[in-house]
This record gives sequence, C-alpha cells and structure tokens, in this order.
Amino acid sequence: MINWAGLRALYIKEVRRFFKVQLQTIWGPAFSALLLLIVFSVAFGHDGKQVMGVPFATFAAPGLIAMAMMQNAFANSSFSLLVGKMQGTIVDYLMPPLSSGELLSALVAAAMTRAVLIMIALLVLVNIWPGHILPRVPWAALYFGLMGAGMLSFLGVMTSVWAEKFDHNATVTNFVIQPLSLLSGTFYSIDGLHGAFRAFSHINPFFYVISGFRYGFLGTSDSNILTGAIVLLLVNVALGTLCYSLIRSGWKLKN
Repeated sequence: MINWAGLRALYIKEVRRFFKVQLQTIWGPAFSALLLLIVFSVAFGHDGKQVMGVPFATFAAPGLIAMAMMQNAFANSSFSLLVGKMQGTIVDYLMPPLSSGELLSALVAAAMTRAVLIMIALLVLVNIWPGHILPRVPWAALYFGLMGAGMLSFLGVMTSVWAEKFDHNATVTNFVIQPLSLLSGTFYSIDGLHGAFRAFSHINPFFYVISGFRYGFLGTSDSNILTGAIVLLLVNVALGTLCYSLIRSGWKLKN
C-alpha cells in the first residue's frame, strides 16, 4: 500500500519551501543562465558564427536550459536531508509513516518540479532573446529534460545522505557537477573534438542529456538519440536503486 496522503504532504512541503523564495530558486538561476548565453553569444557568435547549421545563440540556448534544470534539481534535492541532519530535524523526515520509496519519491519529484519551472521561465526569457526557441520534437525535449532532472535529483539525494556539512555538498557541486556540465557539449558540438575529449564526451551522461534536449528543439543532434535515451534510463534506474538502498539502510541518517 502506498501512503498517498503522506507522499503528497511531503511533496507539497518541499515545493512550498523553494517556491516561497522563487526569485532566488527559479527566476534567479533562469536570469543567470540567460546572462551566460548573452556573454557566450557576444564572445563567439557576434560574427554570425553557426553551429550545426544554426546561429550560435540558438544552438547554445537548449543546452543552457537543460544545464540549468540539472544543476537546480541537484541543488534542491541535496538540501533537505542535509539541513535536517545539521539542525537536528532529520526526525521530521524519518518519523512520519512514509516508506523509503515514498520519501525518495517526494524529494525527487519536488526537485524535478523546480527543474520544470526553471525550464518554463527560461523558455519565456530565451523567446524574448534570441527568440524562436521552441521544441520541434516535443517528446525528445520532455524525455531528456526529465531524465536529466531525475538523474541530478537522485545524485542530490545521495549527496544529502552522505554529506555532513555544506562543504561536502559544495565539493560535489564544484568537482563533479560543474565540470561534467561544462564538458557536456553545451557550448560546442563534439563533432569538432578528437581523441580523449571526444571519448570522454561519450561516457559523460550529461552530454546525452544536453544532446537529446537540443535535438528536441533543433531536430538535429551530434549523438545517437536512441543510445542516449537508453543510457539515461539505465543511469536513472541505477541511481534510484542506490538512493533507495541508502535511505532504507539508514546510513548516516539513523546512525
């Protein structure tokens, strides 16, 4: 039996937590991503440079949207349990009649909700500038966007379980999330890479999120869409299973 009332209550609590400060958690990251797009477009696209047959800003915009979704999904899901441990309120998550799966589902669903809201905010902004950034293959944009948000949500929960202070959380952000995001092909096509850089791109799951999400908007891709879809599904299943096992064991939560 699933405790739908309890799951819904925790989900609403987590959504209200970030939505009460939406200027910081939604519009702020969306505006920062737009500024990043403007800076890179001025630096690399001012002379009419095209990538994969489209202007640089049009090429980079979907990747930036996906990157913002993933980073903020991680930020959201890596916060709750960590703060609970630091403030001594972790019992508020462990004592209610919620199973490990229900607890994990509520945390991940709330993080993915924040990612979707940031996607909507960014779609509004990028259609003001550079304009005309709309999905051509909606199912691909939806699938890869949700897969990317889910992947980072699970990773955030794992980090929240493992971390004991904000420095640990920042370590994962600075040395795992940021490098993989910047080396995911957000600002370039891997068709121009060779050797180790190209090989690394193909083992970086962030690359498949960016490439698949961009395919949803441009209709072209620098990777095999089916391969990316399968890889992300397997990664999410593996991360979800690991998160469930960690929460159920109570490692660093009950011990």
